[in-house]
Amino acid sequence: MKTKKLLTMFLAGTMMVGMLAGCGNGDADKKPDGNGGDGDKVYTIGILQQLEHPALDEATRGFKEGAIAKFGEANVKFDVKNGQNEQANCATIANSFVSSNVDLILANATTALQSSAAATNTIPILGTSITDYATALDIKDWSGATGTNISGTSDLAPINEQEAVLKELFPDVKKVGIVYCSGEPNSKYQADLFKLALDQDGIAYAEFTAADSNEIQSVVTAAIADCDVLYIPTDNTMADATEIINNICEPAKVPIIAGEENICRGCGVATLSISYYDIGYKAGEMAYDVLVNGADIATMNIEYAPQVTKKYNAKLCDSLGITIPEGYEPIADAE
Repeated sequence: MKTKKLLTMFLAGTMMVGMLAGCGNGDADKKPDGNGGDGDKVYTIGILQQLEHPALDEATRGFKEGAIAKFGEANVKFDVKNGQNEQANCATIANSFVSSNVDLILANATTALQSSAAATNTIPILGTSITDYATALDIKDWSGATGTNISGTSDLAPINEQEAVLKELFPDVKKVGIVYCSGEPNSKYQADLFKLALDQDGIAYAEFTAADSNEIQSVVTAAIADCDVLYIPTDNTMADATEIINNICEPAKVPIIAGEENICRGCGVATLSISYYDIGYKAGEMAYDVLVNGADIATMNIEYAPQVTKKYNAKLCDSLGITIPEGYEPIADAE
């Protein structure tokens, strides 16, 4: 009888412990995922931004907000690092992300992407603010996807439409100076496409390239002496030196067509603009597809901005006496 009584007490105690354990480890301890379901995984994403610049800052902000919208704020954390536009810094940061075994790397701009690609072929990498992935990654047979652990979004606006903006605003242009950094392969890619468009319209041009920021002043000075309109593609080195460029071109009354809005804000008269926030946001959504939905990043096509907008720098246009036709939007806070 005594043994039976002890056994009964033991079983009752075991049932009580089980009930308490069930209450402590139930749904209250689970984190919601981005779609309102349950998930325990907290994903760590390393963000390598090539340099501080308004366009890249917007892409990073868009990526974080796009990812949070999908994963849920409690399910994703970010380790944000800036390479200060130095290849060595980007390489060090990318390797630190690999050592930390992050779940995914967001590479913001070309050098960041190339450094990340060199650091790992297993951790998924999403790029953003990349003009042409085939050029950046030296892929010969381009199909729209990289075939590797890399995908992402592009900041390329249609080059032929950019050339059409130049022709619309300056129908009597004699010679176009194409100015970019020779160390940025995506800039050369855009320059080559722009030259093709100019060739088709029979417009003369010349290229002026700077190896780094130290050469910008002399290169731009040479360009305005030879050309009556300049074109500057999406170029991180030029974007970081718009004040220098404007101080040369505005007094000389030489207008600039810019490849993106932030360059135009600093030294251009008009651009065909995309939203860097939008391409960053899309990359954040792609991160969820890769990490949660199991999408094969090797076959994910590169995504592009959903729309482009004609924009102009009102203050600089007034200074140069340029009349902008209908269909253009003024750039906010243009200096």
